[in-house]
Amino acid sequence: MKLKQIILSILTFISILYVTLSLLGSWTQPQIQSRLELYQTNLVLQASEWEPQTEDRANWLTLRDNIIGKDAVNSALQQYQKVQESNYQNLQRLQPNQPSEFSRGELAQTIGELELRIGIMQAVLGDSQKAIATWESLISDNGNYPTSATAQVLVGLWTEPPDIGADDEDILQANLEGWFRFQGLAQLYDLQNREDVLQQLNNQQQETSENAVYKLAIVSAIPGFGLVSGIILSIILGVQWFLKREQAIINRNADVEWSVPWTAETIVQVFVLGFFLVGQLLIPLIFQLLGLRAAGDVRLQAFYILLTYMILVGGGLGVLYLSIKSFFPLPEGWFRFKLWDSWLFWGFGGYCVALPLVILTSLVNQRLWDGQGGSNPILPIALENRDPVALGIFFFTASIAAPWFEEVLFRGFLLPSLTRYFPLWGAIIASGLLFAVAHLNVSEILPLFVLGIVLGFVYTRSRNLLAPMLLHSLWNSGTLISLYILGSGAN
Repeated sequence: MKLKQIILSILTFISILYVTLSLLGSWTQPQIQSRLELYQTNLVLQASEWEPQTEDRANWLTLRDNIIGKDAVNSALQQYQKVQESNYQNLQRLQPNQPSEFSRGELAQTIGELELRIGIMQAVLGDSQKAIATWESLISDNGNYPTSATAQVLVGLWTEPPDIGADDEDILQANLEGWFRFQGLAQLYDLQNREDVLQQLNNQQQETSENAVYKLAIVSAIPGFGLVSGIILSIILGVQWFLKREQAIINRNADVEWSVPWTAETIVQVFVLGFFLVGQLLIPLIFQLLGLRAAGDVRLQAFYILLTYMILVGGGLGVLYLSIKSFFPLPEGWFRFKLWDSWLFWGFGGYCVALPLVILTSLVNQRLWDGQGGSNPILPIALENRDPVALGIFFFTASIAAPWFEEVLFRGFLLPSLTRYFPLWGAIIASGLLFAVAHLNVSEILPLFVLGIVLGFVYTRSRNLLAPMLLHSLWNSGTLISLYILGSGAN
């Protein structure tokens, strides 16, 4: 065995070990989906307060109820209690492994904040005694002063007779958000008989609630339009395939094969050296030696993530070029970018078909992992920050740079290369699985695997990398837009 093959074998073993440990490490990490559901629940609570003052009030109320349901607070309470139960289970899982105190303390703080909100919903639903019991359980825990202090204020507002402190308003303003802050302040102002301030608060809440209705309509419309379009398109393509199987558009290029001049060693070399070694080991090591880290200001975090990714792109494409340079000129059909072609149809059509498939898979996946399994680190940062510069950088990274690089690597190189050893469908499945695993979060493997299969199918039928790039970009863009809308409605 040559020295090169020995080194490559060692690096491959290290890469496999790293990926395995990363997937195992994500096992106990929370999914972004659980947080997204709570953000959407908060928007629903905001929207539930909207009382349109127009001539067609009845129609607007019908629209509101169709979007949020007629029992929004009770549904939100059940959602919060479900997430809270999952958090308690996560806390129990963490203890035997003895994680850092920061991790345990962070989860305990999250549990306390959720308990505050659960108590407010219980109070609004008329069960003050249960709400007070919920808050009193937090008061006994002095580990988090803001949470216990806020719980003490809420207990005072809902006891008989009320116990109002001089700093209650400041504490509620500082430690509650959105609909929960409104409910706490409204109770305080009502007890203080501050009618003018209460009216001003109600007016502000009406404006916020109306905006929440519109935001929920947009968030629902993005996947809703895709779902309907995807189902219709799938039916049309299915009927066409049934009636004219050989001429069906989904069979286009199905028999066109790639000529693969390299072996599995080149495939492994590109991914081990260009993707895992550069992206997961070399870049973090260099940044650590230079003292660079993603911390502090959100713009710095965004620039850090973009810089990291662009170095990965440069390193990955550099290794790809050097690995296949000796095979130039490449056989026909490799790395095709055809601007004047049907890539718009394949990209947008693939997006519409992928939506119902991935959403259905995600629902099953959520039950399998019960809110655990990790998520892309960009998503929670994008969800919780409103800085336009940072969001613009995130958008460029996720919706332009990532689709371009990953499609070149996974669909442009990997999928055709695998056809040397697998039939076409086997290559699509294998490349889709590696695409999902490469994201290093165990909970994302199943939905990203389905998305990877659709991306592979679109590329093999269009034979144009612009098509899966468009699909990938639309997918990431839709996710970021939903995150922005949900995050903007949190407060």
